[in-house]
Amino acid sequence: MPVDFMKTPLLELFGAHSFSNAVMRERLPKSVYKEVLAVQAGEKELTLATADVVAQAMRDWAVEKGATHYTHWFHPLTGLTAEKHDSFISPAPEGGGTIILEFSGKELIKGEPDASSFPSGGLRATFEARGYTAWDVTSPAFLKQDRTGLTLCIPTAFISYYGQALDKKVPLLRAMEALNQAALRVLHAIGNETARRVYTTVGPEQEYFLVDKSFFERRPDLSLTGRTVFGSMPAKGQEMEDHYFGAIKERVADFMRELNYELWKVGVAAKTQHNEVAPNKFEIAPVFTNTTAAVDANQLAMETIKSVARRHGMEALLHEKPFAGVNGSGKHNNWSMATDDGVNLFEPGEDPASNARFLLFATAVVEAVDRYALLLRSSVATSGNDHRLGANEAPPAIVSVFFGGPLTEIFENIAAGKDNAKNKGSAHIELGVTSLPRLPKDVSDRNRTSPFAFTGNKFEFRMVGSSQSIATANTYLNTAVAQVLGEFADKLEKSGKKNEAIEEIIRESYNRHRRVVFNGNGYSDEWVREAERRGLPNVKNTVDALSVLVAGETVELFERHRVFTREESESRFHIYLEKYSKQINIEAGVTIDMARRGIFPAAISYAARLAQDANALAAIGAKSGPGEIRAKKIAELAAVLFDETAKLETALGDAQKTGDVLAQAESYSGKVRPAMDGVRAAADQLEKLVAKKDWPYPGYEDMLFVL
Repeated sequence: MPVDFMKTPLLELFGAHSFSNAVMRERLPKSVYKEVLAVQAGEKELTLATADVVAQAMRDWAVEKGATHYTHWFHPLTGLTAEKHDSFISPAPEGGGTIILEFSGKELIKGEPDASSFPSGGLRATFEARGYTAWDVTSPAFLKQDRTGLTLCIPTAFISYYGQALDKKVPLLRAMEALNQAALRVLHAIGNETARRVYTTVGPEQEYFLVDKSFFERRPDLSLTGRTVFGSMPAKGQEMEDHYFGAIKERVADFMRELNYELWKVGVAAKTQHNEVAPNKFEIAPVFTNTTAAVDANQLAMETIKSVARRHGMEALLHEKPFAGVNGSGKHNNWSMATDDGVNLFEPGEDPASNARFLLFATAVVEAVDRYALLLRSSVATSGNDHRLGANEAPPAIVSVFFGGPLTEIFENIAAGKDNAKNKGSAHIELGVTSLPRLPKDVSDRNRTSPFAFTGNKFEFRMVGSSQSIATANTYLNTAVAQVLGEFADKLEKSGKKNEAIEEIIRESYNRHRRVVFNGNGYSDEWVREAERRGLPNVKNTVDALSVLVAGETVELFERHRVFTREESESRFHIYLEKYSKQINIEAGVTIDMARRGIFPAAISYAARLAQDANALAAIGAKSGPGEIRAKKIAELAAVLFDETAKLETALGDAQKTGDVLAQAESYSGKVRPAMDGVRAAADQLEKLVAKKDWPYPGYEDMLFVL
């Protein structure tokens, strides 16, 4: 039966709706379970016979819990998830109007959803409907519960009839395999023969806003675009910093409690929750896990945040900048690398082997971030993130690495051929020619302004937007690091002197790419100027950022590591540009509609009433005073609003007529968005002048401070 979180102890609740390895160990024959583990580790392929046994166990488990349907749950290039439900029932062989419950290995490992309406970027014609979903064995199946019951969700990859990736999971799995192969080569070259697999782990911190449902339903911009295209700030915003880590309101705490239980049931280890700095903004963070499972868990978390919020009379906003004037929302992608024998490759360590290993792998990340900064920037390029990046609240659009003083000093000394031990009072480690210090576990402070910060035993990629799938960022990051590690492995395998080779690789690489290391305030104007002096790119909008996807070097990189074919790279470029244009098109349409049908009539009506009152006062010989002045000001601003709306409509019409996908996106970016700003400027001034009861939409004061 479905689990009641109100009555189930926590230890029994966690994973109760997850077909995890622990559940498989209990329900599968020992030999089959070992084979599944080998498939998860990439050591062998899944056989149909094994899939049949797993499918039967999975079906029995799901039906016992109350499930009647199953679905292949996948990540199309919409950035959301998709599912098509099928029931377990089949006609009984003997007929007579009876049924049996069936779920075969073939149905487990392969599905066939209609692919015609999903974005493909030209990979197939729209009339070619066939697509396949394939079971991702590395991520556990789970039961999704709602008011209608339970559905067995099987995480899958999504490909076309010709095997092209139509989703975000397939490229991620390919990139993880590329990183695994390159990292193993490095480990074996420096003497580690025990590791058989290297995998990445991720713990994404998810930020979101909550607003009362009654306000949300009266804001067409929120319901259609996820952000407010109008809205003036109230007298108080976030400047008192009283919301950050403040006591959680009872209504929100009740929501968070149910959210945690819902996530725990499906095996998502939600751990941390708190108020963020902006009013009515919050954060939830899970425990680290394998990247493919983390991607699935984060998508599930976003869905669950929204569904649970609605049950509590609220709406959750995942847009990167739903309210102008206060901080937007990001998704800090805490990323690390580990081996199957339990080693975190970014743990500094205290012995010579682990110390050198850490410095070598950290150097590879620095080089990858510098060489592929434009690619990493493109991984977080969305219309929503354009509002957030560099807005004195989030990392700038300049990609840099933070190490902190002590660790930077170590790298600088290695690069200069200096003895690090002389700068440390504690015992030190001799490795080859250079003396490397014993590194403490936490070698630096945290830098919240850095896009790519080392935080003790992991790197925190802070540029990812709150509404984004983390799959794209991790696909690009893994591929970039795999390329550099492969080059390191080439040098190590050719060298007969391991210690000297490690030291030389670190020195050469850091000297070439130290420009990307920055430990200061990433929000400052000085850093923008300094970054330009260093030659670091500063790409401020999505359209410019996406161009790297079709650059020759990028296409070659992805093809070399079998992450994307040329056609798949080009398809992403087209899909993301189209998505950008469609989003701005909707936002512009909502802006026009709200301005013409809501704000303009309200302003004119209020101004007329003020003028009428002024005339009435004049008729009896009294001075009209401020009311007449206010009416005139409102009328003037209403005229500006009318004119700016007309300009936006013209710009929008021109953009809609543009046929080329890149030219169209450039038109939306360069002309439509500035025209939207013009409309907003007039409307937000009017909001300050029109009486609150006469304003047609809930204001920021309500949405940010009422829960």
